[in-house]
Amino acid sequence: MKGDRVEVLVDVGGGVRQFDVVATKAGRRVEVSTVRNTVEVVEVTRTGQPVRTARFLVPRVVAVVEHPAEDPEQGSRQRGPGRNGPTRSGPA
Repeated sequence: MKGDRVEVLVDVGGGVRQFDVVATKAGRRVEVSTVRNTVEVVEVTRTGQPVRTARFLVPRVVAVVEHPAEDPEQGSRQRGPGRNGPTRSGPA
């Protein structure tokens, strides 16, 4: 989903460098996989076509941080009746 972001921190010898892979258009997502000795971060379309790929050697990777996109409906959705938990129907 647009806004998905994966942040990869890599040891480059004299310090740590940050790389970001971001889903740039609606319908795209970012997938992370570890294959053999590499961490692969891929931006893919709805149909699974890879758009951009970043590969890093596992021994050099310090951290992989996934930042999922905010769901725009989740924050604005109102709770309906009966979803606030049990209710009492008598004297307390």
